[in-house]
Amino acid sequence: MLERFRPLLKKILEPFAKRININPNILTLISPLIAIISAIFFGTGNLLMGGIFILISGVFDVFDGAIARYHNKTSDFGAFLDSTMDRFSDAIIIIGIIWGGYTPWLLGILAIHSAITVSYVRARAEAKGIECNVGIAERATRLIILMVGAFIAWIFGSIFMNWTIIILIILSYITVAQRIYHVWKKTSYERIGL
Repeated sequence: MLERFRPLLKKILEPFAKRININPNILTLISPLIAIISAIFFGTGNLLMGGIFILISGVFDVFDGAIARYHNKTSDFGAFLDSTMDRFSDAIIIIGIIWGGYTPWLLGILAIHSAITVSYVRARAEAKGIECNVGIAERATRLIILMVGAFIAWIFGSIFMNWTIIILIILSYITVAQRIYHVWKKTSYERIGL
């Protein structure tokens, strides 16, 4: 959903990427550490700081790619590490929300499962040579939903964090369906024998 804003984001980040010339894998490894801090805040009842640290983690996650591209430091290992750390961060944030008692453990497990499945479907498609960055709830969208939900819950009451998780689950599984359909369309030539 946020793919359309990628050119604008690139323009905003480029001046910062010029000034920061470090190994992007370092930033990739910092991002999940910040996600752990976010999870600890959620687990100890601090919705505001949990949401703020989701934002900080997301910023680091965006910067590593921007720096890698600007300084020609992209690599297969970097892409692999980034994807792996993203999955870790996604799971640990939800675990913190479960720990804090903001959502039942079953919904938390579904939130983790749906987020990982969204990414798995894309990885499997791209392993087959099919680009698959489609769907309503890509990772950036999911992080924004969690962050905004945390802020709303901080202001209006923790029940809104549970509703945020429910919305996240629904949108993530819709994204899984969208990606499966996308791959089905892209592979239709196989079914008609071409």
